[in-house]
Amino acid sequence: MAVHKQMRHRRKPMGEINVVPYIDVMLVLLIIFMITAPMLTQGVKVELPEVEAEPVEMPDESTEPLIVSVDADGNFYIGIGDRQEDPITAEELMAKTAAVLRRNPKTPVLVRGDSAVDYGYIVVAMAKLKEAGAPSVGLLTQQPEPVSGTR
Repeated sequence: MAVHKQMRHRRKPMGEINVVPYIDVMLVLLIIFMITAPMLTQGVKVELPEVEAEPVEMPDESTEPLIVSVDADGNFYIGIGDRQEDPITAEELMAKTAAVLRRNPKTPVLVRGDSAVDYGYIVVAMAKLKEAGAPSVGLLTQQPEPVSGTR
C-alpha cells in the first residue's frame, strides 16, 4: 500500500470584496424609499397663497415643525397623531399644541392656511397656538410661478 501524502493547500487571503450583493440591497432600498416617500407627505389639501418672500430660517434644523392647517371651510388640522385627516376644534388644537410644546418647547409652529379661507380662521388658529405656549408662529406660503414672456 502506498501511503499518499495529502498536501494541504493553504488559500491566500482574498483582498477583494464582492460588492454586487450590496448594490442589489441598495437598489431595493432606493425603490422602497421612492415608493413610500410620496405617502409620507402629511396634511390636508390646502391651496397656499402665492407670495414672494424670503424663506424663514429655522432655529434648529433637527426639530421637525408642528404644522397646523386651515382648509377652505375653516376646519383646523394638526400634523401629529394617527388621525391627521380629521378636523379638530380650536380647543383641541390648543390642547394638542400645548402637549407637543411641553415635550419640546423649541418646536417651531407653522400655519398652512388655504388662500380661500376667511382670515378670521387664521387669526383664531394663531391665537390658540399662542395660548398653547408657542413662542412664535410662522405662516407657510407658496412661491408664485414665473409668468413667461415678462421680465
